[in-house]
Amino acid sequence: MESIDVWVNCAMATVFAPFHEITPEEFRRVIEVAFLGYVHGTMAALKHMRPRNAGTIVQVGSALSYRAIPLQSPYCACKFAIRGFTDSLRSELLHDNSRIRLTMVQMPAFNTPQFDWARSKMSRKPMPMPPIFQPEFGARAIVRAAQTAPRELWVGRPAIQAILGTMVAPGWLDRFLARYGYDSQLSPQKADPAESGNLFAPVPGDFGAHGRFDRQSSQTSVVASGGTVRKVVAVAALAASAGVLAIAALGRRNGR
Repeated sequence: MESIDVWVNCAMATVFAPFHEITPEEFRRVIEVAFLGYVHGTMAALKHMRPRNAGTIVQVGSALSYRAIPLQSPYCACKFAIRGFTDSLRSELLHDNSRIRLTMVQMPAFNTPQFDWARSKMSRKPMPMPPIFQPEFGARAIVRAAQTAPRELWVGRPAIQAILGTMVAPGWLDRFLARYGYDSQLSPQKADPAESGNLFAPVPGDFGAHGRFDRQSSQTSVVASGGTVRKVVAVAALAASAGVLAIAALGRRNGR
């Protein structure tokens, strides 16, 4: 059987629209591509990796795996589902004492052609929610994940902030996105209502790797293991708690 050392799952389809404007067929199609594409890809990879008890599977995720945003309910649902599926599979591999490595890369917004070929029902063309990064930055993060296989790799300061923010203040983020989440995903360009996107069939032409936001996109940012970020936050929280307790104890002694 042919061997596979590294397998990267990155299947994507979406609909930019409020949930009430999305049809059941459109929602199902996003699930079939953006979630089941990962499931079937992982199944295919494991068939080759299990006999050798070796290999690395990289799941390309998103900050949207933790923090959902408006106008992309089916896509966000897929990203959450991929994280749940991956965590479940990881436990099974650990139970089997498998040497197959499983890692997930949580990405920020990228300047890719998806915003030109995705199905949209909005009056303006969609755009990535700023800050925006060039796709090469994401590609380097995927290579790093394939080499080092952390449990999760959080890519870009905005992704790290979104993940930690939703752990700390999810209700505040709900209200923030309700107010700003629509406009920040819509460019000034008017949409062509005749464009149907690539949801059910490919869009003709070679779009390359970059979208139309080169001038607004950065080449690099912070990349960190999710475990490392959690440890740093935990240490900071403990240090802050210790400081508060020390101040309180000093206040009690001075009050005697």
